[in-house]
Amino acid sequence: MPKLIGIDGCPGGWFAITLNTETRDLNAEIVHNLTDFIVRTSPQIVAIDIPIGLTDSGPRKCDVQARKLLQTRSSCVFSAPIRPALSARTRNDADSISRAIQGKGVAAQAFGIYRKVEEVDILLQTHPHLRSSIFEIHPELSFRAWNNHQTILHPKKSLSGHQARLSLVDQVYGSNPFFEYRRTHFKKQLADDDILDAFAALWSAERIFKNIHDCCPNPPEQDSTGLPMTINF
Repeated sequence: MPKLIGIDGCPGGWFAITLNTETRDLNAEIVHNLTDFIVRTSPQIVAIDIPIGLTDSGPRKCDVQARKLLQTRSSCVFSAPIRPALSARTRNDADSISRAIQGKGVAAQAFGIYRKVEEVDILLQTHPHLRSSIFEIHPELSFRAWNNHQTILHPKKSLSGHQARLSLVDQVYGSNPFFEYRRTHFKKQLADDDILDAFAALWSAERIFKNIHDCCPNPPEQDSTGLPMTINF
């Protein structure tokens, strides 16, 4: 039976929600080794909140377009690493490489996702057959599409923002799974918004599976290794 997976990064590693498309059963877990997990589960579609496809210099068009779509919530779209800086092991090194190539440094918050970006990049470079099944998403774009193409203006960590996103999840997946995952995982490993973001990724995975999704830009650009630089929702 086809399996669809929505994945979001979390303090404990990766939070993955798997949907059995025949039974609509859900299963969730915190994953420490993404490659092992993907190989073990053999999903048909994976939607993941991480940049896939990197420029050698300058911003990705998909990030620029995503910020325009989100308007006042544009700051939630982090700048993706440029490929030459991805292997840097310290923010100072990444900052130096980035400044030398494109005249722009690397903020600490942006550097915080480098290792996860690298993990996914290595997965797709070493397992090229997975490129057709692993798709980049951004939760806020997914929630925007889910919310009748209206950006949710309240931040996801605010009470009103949490309730707005949980309401969308409840309409499709019910609210019980969220509370079950909350009850069975420590907050220091998995935040409330990590759970909701993984559901946004799963919702996008279903749209990709049904071929009813949108993406920006469309058609996608490709990076120097052939990976798509596009955000699906």
